Amino acid sequence: MATSGTTTFNLDIDEVIEEAYERCGIRNTKGYDLRSSRRSLNLLFSEWGNRGVHLWKVELKNQALTAGTITYDTPSDCSDVLEAYVSTTNAITTSTQDVSLTKINRSAYAALPNKGQTGQPSQYFVDRQITPTISLYLAPDANTYTFLKYYYMQRIQDAGAYTNQTDLPYRFFPCMVSGLAFYLSQKFAPERIEALRLYYEDELSRALQEDGQRTSLYISPKTYFGDRA
Repeated sequence: MATSGTTTFNLDIDEVIEEAYERCGIRNTKGYDLRSSRRSLNLLFSEWGNRGVHLWKVELKNQALTAGTITYDTPSDCSDVLEAYVSTTNAITTSTQDVSLTKINRSAYAALPNKGQTGQPSQYFVDRQITPTISLYLAPDANTYTFLKYYYMQRIQDAGAYTNQTDLPYRFFPCMVSGLAFYLSQKFAPERIEALRLYYEDELSRALQEDGQRTSLYISPKTYFGDRA
């Protein structure tokens, strides 16, 4: 039996909206309905920012260090900084040396007595404003370690034009459509709210569970030896 031989299936924004309306039992939509549904889709993507780390949106940023400069701006699409380290180069070579930094909270950073002291950074604090900033301690002397490298969480891109495709991997297509249908039901099909909510939460839960890192796990027993009399 022949198969398609392709794995390129995707959905334009207007197809996502059409599928979501059909799940609400609505087939004829007007211009304002399209605007309303696109707004709901963007709100859905915003809500996913509260659902944990999405691996396809984790990006590595290289930031050149300036001696004595403590605080650096993150990219405009940054939601949070996950991990950070200082490095001797802006690339990965056989001579590159990296040193991991420890993330501290606001209280720990505020308690540091001399934030302007220079040396090799060992800690960082992320101030999660609308666009977060990252502050280092010690303030870098930029002698040996000249770059700050950090993995940050990007925001999901806006829906944009109706002919656009979404900024999602294929495994999130089902929960995206279910989520938009649930959002639209609150405005146009209140009798279907609970059913569509259950579909959405179930499909999103499976997608989030799949969107994880598969790593080896080693478990060793803890052994106790009693004292001998």
